[in-house]
Amino acid sequence: MSPPANKRKEAPSEPLKRVLGPALRAVAGQAEIEVAFGPGRPEVSANSVQLPEPPRVPSAKDVAVVRGWADSIALSLGCHDNKIHKRIVPPPGAGRMVFEAAEKARVEALGANRMAGMAKNLTARLEAVYSHNRFAGPMERAEAPLEDALALIIRERLTGLPPPASCKGLVDVWRPIIESKGANVLKRLEGMSEQQEPFGRQIRDLLKALHLAEDIDAEKPDQEEETESENAPDGGAEEAEDSQDESSEGEDKSSDQDMSDGETSETEEMADTSDMEPSDMEDDSFDEEDAPSPWRPNENVLDNPEAFGYKVFTRAYDEEVSAEELSSPEELERLRAFLDKELKSLSAVVARLANKLQRKLLAQQNRGWDFDLEEGTLDAARLPRIVIDPMHPLSFKRERDTDFRDTVVTLLLDNSGSMRGRPIMVAACCADILARTLERCGVKVEILGFTTKAWKGGQSREEWLAAGKPGSPGRLNDLRHIIYKTADAPWRRSKNALSLMMREGLLKENIDGEALAWAHARLLARPEQRRILMMISDGAPVDDSTLSVNSGSYLEQHLRQVIHEIETRSSVELLAIGIGHDVTRYYARALTISDPSELAGAMTEKLVELFDEKPHADTSAPRRRSRIH
Repeated sequence: MSPPANKRKEAPSEPLKRVLGPALRAVAGQAEIEVAFGPGRPEVSANSVQLPEPPRVPSAKDVAVVRGWADSIALSLGCHDNKIHKRIVPPPGAGRMVFEAAEKARVEALGANRMAGMAKNLTARLEAVYSHNRFAGPMERAEAPLEDALALIIRERLTGLPPPASCKGLVDVWRPIIESKGANVLKRLEGMSEQQEPFGRQIRDLLKALHLAEDIDAEKPDQEEETESENAPDGGAEEAEDSQDESSEGEDKSSDQDMSDGETSETEEMADTSDMEPSDMEDDSFDEEDAPSPWRPNENVLDNPEAFGYKVFTRAYDEEVSAEELSSPEELERLRAFLDKELKSLSAVVARLANKLQRKLLAQQNRGWDFDLEEGTLDAARLPRIVIDPMHPLSFKRERDTDFRDTVVTLLLDNSGSMRGRPIMVAACCADILARTLERCGVKVEILGFTTKAWKGGQSREEWLAAGKPGSPGRLNDLRHIIYKTADAPWRRSKNALSLMMREGLLKENIDGEALAWAHARLLARPEQRRILMMISDGAPVDDSTLSVNSGSYLEQHLRQVIHEIETRSSVELLAIGIGHDVTRYYARALTISDPSELAGAMTEKLVELFDEKPHADTSAPRRRSRIH
């Protein structure tokens, strides 16, 4: 009697995946939702949810974090009404960001209060979101996202759970102003977590108290009236009367906008509506969107920087160009010969460090096999046993899974004028050697550079002058984003292009925020499972033309917003190396060196550290920076 066939042993994470789907559907109350798992941040579409892929052998913490993401999404789907949300959400801007964060805190508090296990999962997810510890210590209010702090304070009020220790500094810097200006509203919120609309009205009152919602009453009724007039089925009298009532109500609210927090609020103004029939409260203006759909967060600074205060006067003269288009083949050959001479003096040191990185990567990719299996690949080494004993069963083997994932690395190099000379030469040499090393290990590398087309504004400034110098023009220079090597191009085809960095006159000014967003977008379009973005810069963003007509921190503030968005929301792993410039005040994972000759060691060591770590699958829900003026 032949032995029973062995079943393929499943990964320890598979049982977890099997139970998360039904649990999410049950909490959300939507049986048609499909649940899948993949790398990067959680994604929600019409009838599907993608959760972070758990490790193959998850720890208790890994299990709690993934369950926390599933619970958070399920609560948003089950306890959040899109129709109500669209009726009361503030217009785009800082107020909407805070409103969205408060609503998310409300729905998560509902689950935490009803189920102790869910409370633990949601806490684990929150701790993972803030595990970078950037908000743990004392910090400036300008660098602390208000929406995060308010969401944590509301969570504490509704559930009694304190904020994680990793964001103590974030909460401490905002708590005094929030609790002093919004004390009455916060007290009323404690009894309203079950009711989305009254809760939302109270948050709008809180936004007024914090001076974040001056335009709520002016803009929202107009938007509702316009939508109702477009979508009203028969132009009936009831809809017209409702619109007129809402308009007059908006005028009353506008006149009372400057009243103190403890006086008339939006919730109190709506008290008379409690006696209305349910049919009177229906909003027929959203008929086209009544189909259930998940609640999506507002757009982020990467997609729409203007919504976050960063304007661009014109993009007509910006260019994204390959290095070959900026020079002739003859010039690139000459510059490559110069770069090769410089490589000789650096090759010994850089090659030794690159070999260390190569050994690390190859060790992670070692292949392992399981033998004597009932199915798999035929094991030819054991075929002689069949010749000796024809009754002996065939033997199969199967390659073991490895932890090493398909990886792409982007090197984003500052091509500003301050990098001229030895810094840019060393950066080019290091990029060249690292590209070769990583390519041998099966890791794809993209090398990008960023600068401007001209000094002092270029054609953008000329157009601005011709337009009569309109105020607050925003970014006022022509960007030049250079592609030295694409991820799919082998090093041998791009080696001459890398030498373009040596060209005199190429390096001008640097606008880091937009360059970082550009490189990030290119990485997100890649199919690899793991994406790493390394920024190499020697100073803060500077463009004389832009800073002469905007605030002195205009470009720096945008850079901080972009970094925060990538570090807290994106699946891209971001790190930075500063040459004589302290980049640790911008980036959570950063290193500052004092001399360009240290760059090779810094780049290699940082990459070794990254590949030593387990790639993180946890990303936070969308969050943005806000300020009170």
